[in-house]
Amino acid sequence: MKRLIPFLILYGAVAWAQDVVAPTTGESVAPARGQDAGEYNVVQSWELGYRFATVGGDDGKYRSDVNFHDGIRLLSSYLTVNSRDGHGHLFDEIVLSTQGLGNDPYESATLRIQKNRLYSYNLMWRSNDYFNPGLTVANGEHLMDTNYRWQDHEVTLFPQSWFRARVGYSRTVQDGPALTTEQEFDSRGDVFPLFRDLNEQYNEYRVGFDVTRKGLRFSLLRRWEYFKEDTTDNLTATLEGATVPFGGGTGDASTLTGFQRAQPYRGNTGAWLGNLYAEHQWIAVNARMTYSGGQGNFIQNESAIGLDRFGASQNRQVIVEGDGNRPVTTGDLNITLFPESRLSVINNTSISNTRMNGDNFYEQFDNATLSAQTLHFQFLGVRMIANATDLRYRVSKMLDLFAGFRYSDRSVRSIEDGTTPGQPFQGLAAEQSNHVDAGVAGFNWILWKDLRIHAEGEVGRNSTPFAPISLANYHAIRTRVQYRKKAYSLGAGYQENYNNNSIVITAYSSRSRTYNAEASWNAKSWLALDLSYSKLHLDTIGGIAFFAGAPRSVLTSGTSIYISNIHAANLGIRIPVTKRADVYLGYNITKDTGDGRGTLAAQPTATDQIFYNVQTFPLIYETPLARVSVRITPKLRYNIGYQYYGYHEDFGVLSVTQNYRAHTGYTSLLWSF
Repeated sequence: MKRLIPFLILYGAVAWAQDVVAPTTGESVAPARGQDAGEYNVVQSWELGYRFATVGGDDGKYRSDVNFHDGIRLLSSYLTVNSRDGHGHLFDEIVLSTQGLGNDPYESATLRIQKNRLYSYNLMWRSNDYFNPGLTVANGEHLMDTNYRWQDHEVTLFPQSWFRARVGYSRTVQDGPALTTEQEFDSRGDVFPLFRDLNEQYNEYRVGFDVTRKGLRFSLLRRWEYFKEDTTDNLTATLEGATVPFGGGTGDASTLTGFQRAQPYRGNTGAWLGNLYAEHQWIAVNARMTYSGGQGNFIQNESAIGLDRFGASQNRQVIVEGDGNRPVTTGDLNITLFPESRLSVINNTSISNTRMNGDNFYEQFDNATLSAQTLHFQFLGVRMIANATDLRYRVSKMLDLFAGFRYSDRSVRSIEDGTTPGQPFQGLAAEQSNHVDAGVAGFNWILWKDLRIHAEGEVGRNSTPFAPISLANYHAIRTRVQYRKKAYSLGAGYQENYNNNSIVITAYSSRSRTYNAEASWNAKSWLALDLSYSKLHLDTIGGIAFFAGAPRSVLTSGTSIYISNIHAANLGIRIPVTKRADVYLGYNITKDTGDGRGTLAAQPTATDQIFYNVQTFPLIYETPLARVSVRITPKLRYNIGYQYYGYHEDFGVLSVTQNYRAHTGYTSLLWSF
């Protein structure tokens, strides 16, 4: 026993990954039965506290990963109000839970109110502060500092009856400042940073019903979706009210003295969703169908003023506008046959058809030369038919065998400038089709009462992969072993996914392997351990083609290589040190060892150096934590916790590393009754 505990602490559990020290979990101060108030029983818990954090290193990376900062928070709350006899006056149940209210970067609230046999109302609300410092290769010039807000409402009438009516509403909003870039005034011109005011909104309205009668279930939903975007880009550097020109590089006369871009978009989609399920003795049928008719209207108006790389004055205006339709139809039919008690046959057929068409064009007008260029796009269509047949046979109570065959056929068609002959592309039409054949087989085997084994494999072939990274010649293996006893359980698994794709212009290979193991042990009623470990190996290699040199030419001799070896381990243990105090200790670590290199070596050419620098990214991310919870009264607890976040890259793109370290924690009072 004494030898086992250090081993368990050393190899922590992936199941506890990204554990946070607050809010306080697993601690209660009031009896679960709550308190009676008239005809209702009330149970509630409120945790009010203060977060603190100090950050060193790359603050932007910390904000994109963690983002906790100082301040008072309602860390969590929970409230239930239940009718004592199931026949309340206006409602029979209220359940409300919140987390992080009061300026936490991740806030949420859920609410459910229902009265038996009459109605049920569900609410979900979330708010996330999203910070993206931008890719290191962009020097932060694609930074985003926005806020996402989600809300969803649904009312169900007669929730326990054979007929249920539903109505709902959802809304998503993203807004906030960001940065972007624009290249002016030709393909060899400078790239200038721009300020972006991001503003996106999505609204959905829905109404539907469900009917259940004698083994038959039918659902129908009507949905209306509306999306709009009013994002604007502009030049922001000012000095006492006057715009300051953005200059180019050394020896380059490029200057941008004025820039404005508005790009409003309006889109709406009306959709129907239907589902029918029926079963009778030896057959079960499940059929689904959806249709959505998307429509969009957009315009982009852009103006740029400045000097090109030769010092010549430029005054350019770009207009992009159009309207498009996107009808999408999908159907799915699943039939399950039970010819006898040991055998089941499952056949699934799916059809999808997506079309995008409309009158869309790009027009660039040069105010200096009074010249214009126009490019039209007309149609894109994707149609897919897929079928899968699976057989499952129960050899005995201890052994199941299964096998299946999958087939899919996809056609992709496009037309550019289909209605405007004489313009660029001059009515160019293209079409490609491909089909995939795949087979799968496996078994479930109970070797004895407490030991279970699952294994399956799949092999597939694609006739004409659509993209270099598409599945072509691939195979997958999945295995799982589980052993359970009353006091403990042990498990392990392995997954493998290989893909090789070779097309006319390049080749691509991808290999991933995942190993995992976990164990749980309830040593005593007051001590329990859950732990696991996983390793993910991934390597990809593909050909690349790019323009370089003077004069520019296409180079195809390079290869794109990426290698990753991620190890993850985590541990959490809760120990009562006295009758009133509990201690929780945790440790999470994720480490990517890459391909084994710890530094970047010099390469013979600049091109080789760039490729070599992005082939692997070894790093380590760890976060130990500790929490103490003390019961002051039967209804009140005092909590204090500390958590460290450490992120370290061995090397970064363009010698930019995003390392940081952060000391965070909280103190709170948890009140329950």
